[in-house]
Amino acid sequence: MGLREPDDAAVWRLDEERAIVVTTDFFTPVVDDAYDYGSIAAANSLSDVYAMGGQPFLALNVAALPDDLPDEISSEIIRGGAEKAREAGVVIAGGHTVKDKEPKYGLVVIGFVHPQKMLSKGGLKASNVLVLTKPLGFGVTTTALKREQADEEDVLEAVNWMKRLNKTPAELAVEFGLRGGTDITGYSLLGHGMEMADASGVSLKFELAKIPFTAGARKYAKRGCFAGGAFDNRKHFESKVRFADSIDEENRMLLFDPQTSGGLLLGVPLEKLDAFIARAGELDQAAWVVGRVETGSGIKVW
Repeated sequence: MGLREPDDAAVWRLDEERAIVVTTDFFTPVVDDAYDYGSIAAANSLSDVYAMGGQPFLALNVAALPDDLPDEISSEIIRGGAEKAREAGVVIAGGHTVKDKEPKYGLVVIGFVHPQKMLSKGGLKASNVLVLTKPLGFGVTTTALKREQADEEDVLEAVNWMKRLNKTPAELAVEFGLRGGTDITGYSLLGHGMEMADASGVSLKFELAKIPFTAGARKYAKRGCFAGGAFDNRKHFESKVRFADSIDEENRMLLFDPQTSGGLLLGVPLEKLDAFIARAGELDQAAWVVGRVETGSGIKVW
């Protein structure tokens, strides 16, 4: 997987019970605190392995750092990534650094997955229920932070969610034999949802009232705190999305809002839903039912 399908990672089958999962991701700072930035970047990089239903085990740092960046800042970025990797049970075995005017940091990640237990964007089936494991709103909140318009408590909420690993929802997906899944990152809920709909040959139907948002998301949406990526997402994906007339402009844009280290979007068979939600509760894992999978194509939001 990876040569044709637009999935979250490259996957190469080694034998009947093991496939190797390889991915990389890095980006510029989304928050002011260097440690939090490193932690979020690492969680985001690890997420693509979890989005395939795999378990990461080895990583390499990828960093671009300015010459004049103080050592105490660069070391905090690396420490944030290292401690998040340790939480995931992952060894960071070196890496590579280059000079750049703006800091960039992330990981190359290697993991394993059972070939018959793998999640993919093409694994959805009509009648599956759509479950989301983190709220939306990270993009508008971090953009508000860059514009010095964000409240401290809203930033803290977003940071805590972005630092959270997708390890538990990935393990839940494998436990319940799920096949369709992805993580919600730069292409937004609707963009990544569209990738899943196209790859699976189905239609997705989201219920806006059931989609979770961070506390400050709508406040910053009303202020127009959208990154350029939100408008790019809308331009690229909107032709395949139908909104109910009652959904206003701010809510539409929030569904195109790029996320950093977002949650997993999973397709859960209806007969497994109650047990899945109950098990998630036992593990203190957030899980919101946000829609369903239907026959057809495209996305509907009502």
